[in-house]
Amino acid sequence: MAATIPVSDPAANISSSDYARKCKNLMDLNNDLRAMGASTFIDLPRIAVIGGQSAGKSSLVEAVSGINVPRDSGTCTRCPLECSMSSSAESWSCKISLRFDYDAAGQRVISREVPFGLPLTDKNDVEIWLRRAQLAVLSSHMPADTFLTKTYHDLQTARTEDDQILEFSKNVVCLSIEDPEATDLSFIDLPGLIQNAAPESVEMVKNLIVSYIEQEKTIILITIPMSDDMENQQAVRLAREADPGGDRTIGVLTKPDTLGAGATNSRILWKELLEGRGAPRHSLKNGYYSVRLPDDLERSQNLTRSESQLRATTFFDTTSPWREITDRGCFGIPALISDMSQLLLQLIEDGIPKLKLDVNRRLAECQSELDKFPPPPLHEPTAEIIRLINAFCDELKGAVYGEGIKVLAQQNRARYTIFKADIRGTAPDFRPFVEPGSVDGYAPPPSEDESGSTYQRNPKVVPLGLRDVRKVIADSIGWELPHNVPFEAKKTLIMQSIDLWTTPALRCFNDVFTNLSNFVDSRMLVHFARFKPLQSYIGSLTEREIGICKEQTCQTIKKTLELEKGPLFTQNTHYLDTARDKWFRHYRTPFPDPPEEHCAVYVGTPEEHHAVFPDFGTRVVTHVPSRPAWREDWRGEWCDEFEVMAEVRGYFQVAYKRIIDYIPLTIEHELNQAIVGSLQTVLIRSLFTDGNAEWRKSLLAEDPAIAAKREILEGTKQRLNEIRKRLDSIDMEPVINGV
Repeated sequence: MAATIPVSDPAANISSSDYARKCKNLMDLNNDLRAMGASTFIDLPRIAVIGGQSAGKSSLVEAVSGINVPRDSGTCTRCPLECSMSSSAESWSCKISLRFDYDAAGQRVISREVPFGLPLTDKNDVEIWLRRAQLAVLSSHMPADTFLTKTYHDLQTARTEDDQILEFSKNVVCLSIEDPEATDLSFIDLPGLIQNAAPESVEMVKNLIVSYIEQEKTIILITIPMSDDMENQQAVRLAREADPGGDRTIGVLTKPDTLGAGATNSRILWKELLEGRGAPRHSLKNGYYSVRLPDDLERSQNLTRSESQLRATTFFDTTSPWREITDRGCFGIPALISDMSQLLLQLIEDGIPKLKLDVNRRLAECQSELDKFPPPPLHEPTAEIIRLINAFCDELKGAVYGEGIKVLAQQNRARYTIFKADIRGTAPDFRPFVEPGSVDGYAPPPSEDESGSTYQRNPKVVPLGLRDVRKVIADSIGWELPHNVPFEAKKTLIMQSIDLWTTPALRCFNDVFTNLSNFVDSRMLVHFARFKPLQSYIGSLTEREIGICKEQTCQTIKKTLELEKGPLFTQNTHYLDTARDKWFRHYRTPFPDPPEEHCAVYVGTPEEHHAVFPDFGTRVVTHVPSRPAWREDWRGEWCDEFEVMAEVRGYFQVAYKRIIDYIPLTIEHELNQAIVGSLQTVLIRSLFTDGNAEWRKSLLAEDPAIAAKREILEGTKQRLNEIRKRLDSIDMEPVINGV
């Protein structure tokens, strides 16, 4: 069944000047949009001609366009051929151009269309120029101008001599034909489906065809040779998969003159298909057409278009069963062209409002992507570099001093809290018993400092009992007078803790240094990533300066730790006295309510009693003390040890409280504050000592990936604006069906 708009409808009379003008405007719009690369962004209406080898596709294209296309044995069409015909000119002419929608790797790019040669005025020249244009498209590694003067022989030998020439390409050869005898129409001829070729070539052609016909605004014009069973046609199967309902597919039955007199069943089946009575699975909304195309002999006779059409009309009018079909609108090229043209024009007109919406949506998306990019570099490189350095250094300084970005200060404060707990964990672990574990149930002081912070005791801290402390005292005795505890004993016990401070101090410093390095690296990316040479240069200088500060800070930390090793000194004597007294009381009273077995048993007369203590033996006392008084008396034998324990523990408290401040302050002052104090000057001075203006300009060479992406987006935005402007220029007055 032919299309529903008959040629005889006055409202659709293509010869009508008003109607023809409006149709031409719509066709020009579609062609202009495609030439502008709009198909890269939006789905444009078009007619795609598909078919297998030997299906008569080339002959159909020639009959529709009025030109001769290349013909060879095997596959001739190796890239899409887009043909646009206009009837507005007074004489015939043809322009050829190449449209590159894909790069050499087959990736989609912003479309560009370039002229190929001068306009042609002789139809006989078209074939050789099409061969040249197709080879130019297949030879993406060479300039297109190289092929403008190629002869037939050159073109035939090129493919065998140059192994870089592609087998097939997705880029397009475009023909713009001005023909007073033509109907305004545009279509794209795709390579024929192949089977006897390399698997990758077979698959590429198939995928190319599918990429066109699966788009909802594409009318599928499928050539089906009557000489073969329809079920054997791969093109039919692909069209059915892309358009299951048959809403946008037109079937063109070719080679009706090849059916012999004995092919009765085939003639009946094809006749039913043309009359719309075929199998439901082959049903098409726009029906089927049958065309008789010139054979090789007739082509050699150079028949005119009217002569070919007359022979075809005579064939269908006189040959059974075609002459028996009532609807004559399903026969011949003129009927096919007329109905295709109207169908395409209606599709273009109906789609204009949505095209505008699609373009506006893509423009908004493009602008949103562009807004995420930094502005392109300025023309004055030195000023731009100084601006970037100042912004980077100001941000780093603010982070170090806890202004602006807070993460660095927060990370370092958290690390200093851990350092405090590490130092607190090195406190001496004195136990107020002869042996450190001699009394069950004794618990060391709570693992909290005055602020309530918890800590873990350093595993290198060994619990010491009274006998352990007595041994340290005994080992330290020199020429002291009796009853004098050597100061060396206290120093030995103090240094057992202080010697453990180096590892946590340096570990804290390294972690803070890592925090600084990571922060600098992250902000370096923010400020300089778009200029890779500048990022590398600034990064190298910054790394060097941070390394210098790191070494100086490390030395200062070690000197600060050395201060604690001698002399043992403090002017904070009031706190030392308070701490010592506190710990003396703690060691003298390990239990709030001592167990029964630790209480003294008194024997003898009231004037002279013997107090027996399980841990310390018997002592003579002159009176029986009240219950609390036993705490003040029964440990008298170990009084020196208690005093040493209390004084050592008290001094640790003094020294611990100053070191947990000194180390963080040293790191902040010598590392973080030092680097922000010197970095800006070092970086700016280096700009003028390391190179000249040309060198500074080279530092602002933008990352090619960023520049390329911005360029693509800018190009896309410009192209979309042009497309929108062209869409806005079209007269939206309905022109189809006389509405």
